[in-house]
Amino acid sequence: MLDILLTQAPEPPVQVPSVDYPAVLPVLIVFGAACVSVLVEAFAAKRSRFGIQVGLSLASIVAAGVSLIIYATGSAPAGGVTTFSGAISIDRPALFLWGTLLALAVGAVLLISDRVVEPGGALVAQAGIRPGTVQDRAQTATVMQTEVFPLTLFALGGMMAFTAANDLLTMFIALEVLSLPLYLMCGLARRRRLLSQEAAVKYFLLGAFSSAFFLYGLALLYGYANSVKLGEIAAAAAGSDRSDTLLFAGLGLLVVGLLFKGSVGPFHTWTPDVYQGAPTPVTAFMAACTKVAAFGGILRVLSVAFSSTSWEWRGVLWAVAIISMVIGAVLGLTQTDVKRMVAYSSIAHAGFLLVGAIAMTRDGLSSTLFYLLAYGFTTLAAFGVISLVRDSSGEATHLSAWAGLAKRSPLLAGVFTFLLLALAGIPLTSGFVGKFVVFSAALSDGMAPLVVVALVFSAVAAFFYLRVIVLMYFSEPAADGPSVSVPGFGTGTAIFLGTAVTLVLGLVPAFALSWAGAGGFAF
Repeated sequence: MLDILLTQAPEPPVQVPSVDYPAVLPVLIVFGAACVSVLVEAFAAKRSRFGIQVGLSLASIVAAGVSLIIYATGSAPAGGVTTFSGAISIDRPALFLWGTLLALAVGAVLLISDRVVEPGGALVAQAGIRPGTVQDRAQTATVMQTEVFPLTLFALGGMMAFTAANDLLTMFIALEVLSLPLYLMCGLARRRRLLSQEAAVKYFLLGAFSSAFFLYGLALLYGYANSVKLGEIAAAAAGSDRSDTLLFAGLGLLVVGLLFKGSVGPFHTWTPDVYQGAPTPVTAFMAACTKVAAFGGILRVLSVAFSSTSWEWRGVLWAVAIISMVIGAVLGLTQTDVKRMVAYSSIAHAGFLLVGAIAMTRDGLSSTLFYLLAYGFTTLAAFGVISLVRDSSGEATHLSAWAGLAKRSPLLAGVFTFLLLALAGIPLTSGFVGKFVVFSAALSDGMAPLVVVALVFSAVAAFFYLRVIVLMYFSEPAADGPSVSVPGFGTGTAIFLGTAVTLVLGLVPAFALSWAGAGGFAF
C-alpha cells in the first residue's frame, strides 16, 4: 500500500491568478482606504476622528483618480484587459465610469462633511439612539456620525467593481458591497429621524428583493450556459441548440435587479421615499453615483452577454423605458416636495438613459456614458442647493417654501434655475447635449418611435422644472418664510463643481464625448 501511495502522481499545483495591479489600483486604493477608515473609527480619539476621516476619504479618492489617469494615459491597452482570472474587465467604458464615480464622490464627500449648513452636520451623532428619547435630545450639535466615511468608501469601491465585473457572481458581490452601506447611510439623518429610518427600512427590504431576483436570474443563466462569465453566456446564447427558456427567464430576472438599482420604472417604488427621507448629502451620493454604477452594469450585461439576442428582448425594454418616462414625467407634476420632485425626475431620466443603453451601437454606448456624467454632476449640485433652504425644523423642501426665493437670494435662485434647465434639457447645458446624443444614437439604430415618445415626455417633464422657476421669480416670499443658509466650504465647493461641469459640458462637450467613445467592452 505504501508503494502505491508513493508512486501516485502528485497533485497539480494550485494556479494563482495573475493580477494586473496597475489596472485595478484605483479600486484597491478605495477599498484599502475604507479598511483603514474602519481602523480609525476603532482606535482614533473621538475629537480627532472627523478631520482624519475627511482627509483620508478625499486623499484616497484623489489618489485613486491620479492612478486612473496615469494608467489610462500610459499603459492601458486599447482593447482593455481582464484580470483576477477574468472576473474584472478594465476597458475604456470601465475607465470612463471609474473616473466619473471618483469625480462625483469628491463632491459627495464634501457635502457629507459640511458642518456649517447644519450645525454638527447633516448626520446624527449616534445612530443607535431611538428618536425622541432623552438621550437623543441630549446629543451635542457639534458631534457627527463619522462612520459614514468608511461606509461611503465601501459603497464607492463596490460601485467601481460593479461597473467592471466580467462575470455575474462578481457583479452580485459588488452589488451587495455597494448596497449595504447605502441602506445604513439612509437612516442617519440628524433631522426627521423617523422619516429617515423609514426610508432605510424600505430601501433595505426592496433592495433585498431585487438582490434575490438578480441571484435567481444568475442561477438560471448558469444552468443555461454552465458559466457565469459574460463572454461564455454570450457564446452559449449565440451557438447553443438547447431551449432558450432558461436564457430569457434568467435575463428577465437579472434585468429586474439591475433596473431596480437604476431607479427605472416600474421598479422605482423605493426612489421617492428614500430620496426624501435620507440625509440630503446621502441622497446626492445615491442619486449621482448609484445611477452611474447601475447603468454601467446594464450596459455591460446587455452589450457583452446578450447582444446576439437583442431582437428578443429589445421590445420589452422599449416598454420599460416608456413606462419609466411616463411615471417620472406625469407623477413628477403632482409633487409638492422638491426632493420627491427630483426623485421622479431621476425616474424619467432613467427612461432616457435606457433609450441609449438599448441602442447596442458604439454611439449608443458613448452617448449613455456621457449622459451619466452630465446627469451626475447636475444632480449633485441640485441637492447641494436644496440643502441650503431651511427653516426652524431643518430643510424646507415643500414647494411653498421656495416662493420668492429669488428675492431672498438671487444667486442661489439663479444657480438652481440653471440646474433645473439642465435637467429639462435646455440648450447650452449638459442636459441638452446628453439628450441630443442619446436620441441621435437611438435614431441611427432605427428607434424613431421611441425617440418621439421620449421627446414628448421630455416636454412634459420640463413643466415641473419651470413651475419651480416661476415660483422662485414671480411669487412673493412669505414674511415668516425660510431663510437661505450660507454654504460651508464643502457644500459651496460641491455646488460650484457640479454647476461648472454642467456649463462646460454644455458648451464644449467634445472632449468628454471623445473619451466616452474611445473603445468598447473587453471580455
